[in-house]
Amino acid sequence: GKIGASLHRSQKICGVGGRPPYLKPFFGMFGYGGPYACMFLGRRTLVSSKTKTSKKVFTLQFKKEALMDNRSILGKHWKTDGGMRDPTEEEIKLAPHGSFTKVEIFEPEFDISKLYQLQCRLKDIYFPYIQCDELSKTGKTEWPVEFQVNGENLAEIAGGEVAITNLNSRGEEFWFQIRFSLTSEKREGRPQEANARLKFVYFPIIQGKESIEKILENLEEEGCKVSESFETFGRVSIRRLGRLLPEVRWDSIPFMKQGNRASTLQKSCQRVKCFVDLDAGFNPTPSKTDLASQNPFSVALRNFGSKSIEKEKDTDVKIMIHREEKQLNNKQLEQTYRDWVTKMHITHDEEATSGQDEPTLVVELDKKALNISHDAVRVHKVITRKGKSWKRGQNIKILKGACAGVHNGNVYATIDYFLIEGFEDEPGGDTRILCRPINLPKNKGCMLSIIDGTPSLEVKSSLSLPIAIIDSGKCLHVGADEWNTQLEKQQEKAPSKIDLLDERACNELKIDGELPVGDPVRAGRAPPQQIVAVVRPACFTSSTPQKKLDQKHIVKDGEEMVMVVKRLDTNMKSSDKKWSWSCSQRVFPTSRDGISGLYIFSLGSKFSNLFEKAGTYNFSFSVGDSIRCKKEVVVRPSKAATWKLEDNLGPAVRVGSSLPPFCVACFDEYDNRVPFASVPSLDVKLEANPGFQLEFDKIEAKLIEGRSILKIENMVVETDELDKIRPNYEATLEIRAKDKPFAVSVACKVIPGPVERVAMNNPHALDNLLPGSTVDTLILEIFDEYNNHVEEGTDVLLHIDGYRIQDWMGVIRKVDASGCIDLSGILKVTEGYGKSVSFSVMSGIEEIFKKESQIQERELRLITELPVSCAAGSNIQNLIFNVTDSDGSVDATIHHDEKSGCFHTMSIESGSGNIQSGIRYAFIHGSCRVPTLSVPENESVFSFRVFHSRFPELHVNLEIPLMPALTFERDEIGCSTPYSKTTTTPQSKMASTTNPGLSPTPSVGLGLTPCSQFGVLAIRSSSLDNSSQTGLIDMTQFTKSLKQKLDIYGAQKMKIDERLKCLEAEQGQAEQELSTLQASLGRISAAFPECLSTRESMMRQIEEKQHDTAAAVFCCLYRKAAPP
Repeated sequence: GKIGASLHRSQKICGVGGRPPYLKPFFGMFGYGGPYACMFLGRRTLVSSKTKTSKKVFTLQFKKEALMDNRSILGKHWKTDGGMRDPTEEEIKLAPHGSFTKVEIFEPEFDISKLYQLQCRLKDIYFPYIQCDELSKTGKTEWPVEFQVNGENLAEIAGGEVAITNLNSRGEEFWFQIRFSLTSEKREGRPQEANARLKFVYFPIIQGKESIEKILENLEEEGCKVSESFETFGRVSIRRLGRLLPEVRWDSIPFMKQGNRASTLQKSCQRVKCFVDLDAGFNPTPSKTDLASQNPFSVALRNFGSKSIEKEKDTDVKIMIHREEKQLNNKQLEQTYRDWVTKMHITHDEEATSGQDEPTLVVELDKKALNISHDAVRVHKVITRKGKSWKRGQNIKILKGACAGVHNGNVYATIDYFLIEGFEDEPGGDTRILCRPINLPKNKGCMLSIIDGTPSLEVKSSLSLPIAIIDSGKCLHVGADEWNTQLEKQQEKAPSKIDLLDERACNELKIDGELPVGDPVRAGRAPPQQIVAVVRPACFTSSTPQKKLDQKHIVKDGEEMVMVVKRLDTNMKSSDKKWSWSCSQRVFPTSRDGISGLYIFSLGSKFSNLFEKAGTYNFSFSVGDSIRCKKEVVVRPSKAATWKLEDNLGPAVRVGSSLPPFCVACFDEYDNRVPFASVPSLDVKLEANPGFQLEFDKIEAKLIEGRSILKIENMVVETDELDKIRPNYEATLEIRAKDKPFAVSVACKVIPGPVERVAMNNPHALDNLLPGSTVDTLILEIFDEYNNHVEEGTDVLLHIDGYRIQDWMGVIRKVDASGCIDLSGILKVTEGYGKSVSFSVMSGIEEIFKKESQIQERELRLITELPVSCAAGSNIQNLIFNVTDSDGSVDATIHHDEKSGCFHTMSIESGSGNIQSGIRYAFIHGSCRVPTLSVPENESVFSFRVFHSRFPELHVNLEIPLMPALTFERDEIGCSTPYSKTTTTPQSKMASTTNPGLSPTPSVGLGLTPCSQFGVLAIRSSSLDNSSQTGLIDMTQFTKSLKQKLDIYGAQKMKIDERLKCLEAEQGQAEQELSTLQASLGRISAAFPECLSTRESMMRQIEEKQHDTAAAVFCCLYRKAAPP
């Protein structure tokens, strides 16, 4: 073998990428585990290894002497014994899957009592292989590789730095991935990219004790040598391919250092540790215990987050950052990390309560001034920090650079209070010091008061500083002598008042700096380029001009001076007058021509338009809160230049009403209000397109509010030309002065009035109506009082009687864009012939339009003549009915056509009120024929009603007397031939003729059958008058009787033959109609198969359901007869 070599180096690229923590047990620098175990743990080591595919166990025997002799020469070859053998039963039992590596150490050189520390150390190195929560999608802990030391599974060992660290962390983890790639040329055998996953874990302070300190104590209790403290604890731990690099103990990386010095964020960042997982793109040292220091990826990781490195553009490594599958830049990542640290601090940190007195809980406070985040604080007067007591009223010295805000020099102050954030036992709270600088009086310091039992804390000018300045040793106690010396220095240069240099003094300094205080100036005047202010000491009393620039009368080193300029608008009402901010500037003292302490404010160069607005300008100069100076400059308006409306909102007005009053103001070129001298002559008109113009003659104009506003009112809009500006009704109101070039315009809308009048575009649209018809063209024009079409979308209520509107909107209609309501094709007549219908339009509860109409009249007439009388049980044939109009003409539009949806049929109802089996007779061009109508069998007056099925007002009532039916006698020998009533094959939808009511049957031709000419429709059988004959009969008389009977039978035979011919003709007619009906039914057989049947099945149904009727007899005879 060769130290540092690897047979798998060509496959190293396969270990680049993948999912963190990049567990690749089969990549790395093989041959190091056994030799190094031998050198550090014992004198001889036996390494046995077997894979799943191998049946043999391969062994290598290492000796410390042989390895130690060659270790000084890097790359020198070494030899060792080895061999192959079969696995033992114990190995097969412990590794049933067939893969294992076993290291046996002989002649150990370490203390066997420290075996537990060895187990913990091995677990730290191979922790993700021993147990890992990131391999399972459900977060379940998995054990990828089983590690045993002396037969004990390392997964069951609870110790080790990694395990102890995990137990002491709190909250959610923060992680992101970095992909490093080289931008330079490729080099063979060198990876061109590498991946790292940085996972940050928070270790909070709990009850005043840092969790990191607890980790160090636990490690020391386990027997591990601990030489680190909270400050020196390594906050970066690195693993490559899941294996720990134990010699990488970075204190942190630049990215982890966030926040200002001594700030809460900086303090919280010290409680974060970063766990870095690397893939094979990073190169380790030959011992695999550290990263190769010259590797570009290692250098980029070590400097990640460094501001100086980020500014360099010539780096060879390109970095891409991903978090939760989103790419982030450095700025976004830093902000996300800061938010996470702040959240962890607020949620988990618990500062120890070190106050030695009873705290005062304050909930009403200024969090911004105190620089805190909690809603409540506990106020203490005395605290103990690191064994040292600090109390209210104590004088302290804060060294330069101790925290933010202390960077110019040491700050001397007096302690006011100590604040601990949050409630008792609430995590996340920090401790802060409230102190009053030495140059401030007591009344300017922090004040704690209780009002009505509620504590209140007023910060005033005190400083709120982090407690970290004490922990870091940057805050010191100050003795009385040092404090008094600082007080004397403060009094010597204590400022007294602020003074503005006049024109003469400014000229000496070659500065244009005179402020125009005194006489008013016009708007638009340029302000001075600069204003010079100085702070005079308390001893300055001289008013001699020559001494104003004397250095001893000017405070040389002063604080920041603030200039604030506010303006009071003199044109506003006294109740509305208030000062408005104009500009402000903050400057520090500077030197000019050997004179120090000059506060030079740039006015004209920065605020050249300062005096464009009229009003009183107040210049306020202040240093801190005690020294102030005020000067006033009065600016008057310039000459009038334009008119403007006080309210620029465009009004909307209905025709017939007045426009709202308009207030017009006069302004100069700088938009300052100029009072009116008098009421001007006005020309007011309303204009839109070239075809619309409305002039207002009677208007009222007057001046109000101190002649500053011209009020115009009483502008009534009356016009009938609004249709010219439909549909938006937009117009412009022009107000012009007749004798001056001043004008103002405002956009407005003039909308029509409410519904007042309705007009029909077709006055005869509702004439000559028919039942069920739809009005083809009907458009209603809706007008207001001034004859303008009303506005689109106006709701109009219709009232209809005898009509129906065939859409979803119903009777509440909306006016369209043309000002109309279109009812064409949707207004349908629902009443019958001769009925009255009405149509009206409502405006509120008032009816403003009504149109009454009458539907055309029709009459149902019987054309054929009824017989004077009829035999009971007989048939009436060929009744023809016509529908005629008022002129007596047949209405051919009454025509039944199912295809086109025109249903015109006729029904017959007997006097008993029974409609005959739902039978309908079709109207053909105004005419309807009833082929056969059966009458009842009882003697009476037969009355029946014939009517249109849809329009029952078309009806006719008919009556006919019924006479007894004719019968014949039975012959003497007891033989009778009864003639049953017969009918032809019924038409479709027609019932049999044996019902006691009406049952129509078809027949051929008009008029009655031969039987009916004798007043009967059927022959009834009866018995002989004499049922028996007794005694002897004369032969001559008997012969004569027989001849008479033969004559009678012959006459009856002739009648029956004629009847048979009629029946045969009717049969042919019925067959022809049946064939026609079957042909018509064939077209709808697919849709309604249950409604169709063959002729045979129809005849059977007649026989079964109406077995005692003529139709049933005919059907029976027809089926038994031979086919034609």
